[in-house]
Amino acid sequence: MTTAVAPPRSEEGLREGPRRRIPEHGKATPWLFLAPYLILYLVFVAAPIVLGAWISLHRWDYTLPGKPFVGLENYAKLFDSGSITAAQFWDAMEATGIFTLFSVPFLLVVPLGVALIMNMKFKGRTFFRAVYFAPYVLGVAVVAILWRYLLDNNIGLVNYYLGLLGLPDDIPWLTSSPAVWVSLVGVTVWWTLGFNAVIYLAALQDIPGELYEAARVDGASAWQRFTQVTMPLLKPALLVAVLFRAMDALRMYDLPAIMTDNLPATRTLSVLVVEQTRQGPNSAAALSTITFLLIFAVAFVLVKVLGANAVRTQEEQRKA
Repeated sequence: MTTAVAPPRSEEGLREGPRRRIPEHGKATPWLFLAPYLILYLVFVAAPIVLGAWISLHRWDYTLPGKPFVGLENYAKLFDSGSITAAQFWDAMEATGIFTLFSVPFLLVVPLGVALIMNMKFKGRTFFRAVYFAPYVLGVAVVAILWRYLLDNNIGLVNYYLGLLGLPDDIPWLTSSPAVWVSLVGVTVWWTLGFNAVIYLAALQDIPGELYEAARVDGASAWQRFTQVTMPLLKPALLVAVLFRAMDALRMYDLPAIMTDNLPATRTLSVLVVEQTRQGPNSAAALSTITFLLIFAVAFVLVKVLGANAVRTQEEQRKA
C-alpha cells in the first residue's frame, strides 16, 4: 500500500503546487500588445526629437547639399544679448513662465473644489459631473474661436454684459496685458478643469469611508478630516494633475496663437518655434530642443519630489 505525499509547504504554511513555466513564446505576448503604441511613439515622438537635436547642431539649409556641423552655434545665438533671436527667446520664456505660474495653481485648486462637491451625494450630481467635463471634449480650435468672439473688444458678449451691470465695457481682453493673461488663464481653466476634476474624483472615491468615520469618532473637524485624511491620500492624484498641467502649460501653443493672433506679449516658446521654423530650421531646432529639455527637467523634478512624497505618505498610512 502506497502513501500519498502532500505537496511541500511554504513559509506561510500554504501548500505549493507544481510551478508552471511560462513558454518562451508567451514572454513576447506583452510586447506584441505594446508594439502598435511603441511603433507610433518611436516614429512620431522619439525620432523627431532626435532629428531635431541633430539639426540643431548643424547649419541646415534645404537648398544646399552640405549640412556642416557647427556644434552649439545655434544655441549661442539664443543667448547672445545682441541678437534679435535672443530677445525673442527671453520674451517667450517670460510669457511661458507667466502662463505656467498663473494657470497651474488654478488648475489644481479649482478642480479639487469641484471634485469635492461632485463627490457629495445630492440629486443630479451625474448631470453636473457631465456639465463640468463637457468643455474638455471640445477641440482646442473650437474653444479658442468661441472665446475669441465672446471676448472681442467690440462685439464680444463679455463686455456687453459688463456694460449692462454698470462695469467697464471696453476691456481689451485679447489685445493688451494684463487682461490678455486673464483671458488665456481663465479660458484654460474653464476648458481643462473637468479632466483634473475626474482624476481627483476617482481618487476621492478610493478613500475608505472608515477613515472618515474614525476621524469623526476622534472629534476631528471637517477641516481636520480634509487636511489629515483627504489630502495625504490625494497626493498620487495630485502628482498626476501637476505633471499633466505643467507639461501642457510649458508647451502651450494653440490658445495664444488663435485667440490673440500671435500677440508679442503672449508669444510662448511653442509659438516662437513655429515662427522661427518659417524663417529656417536652425534656430527653430535649437528652440524646440531647449523646450523639450525644459519640460523634461520640470517633469523629472516633479516626479522625484512629489512622487517620493506620495510613496512616503502611502507607507505611513499602511503602517498606521
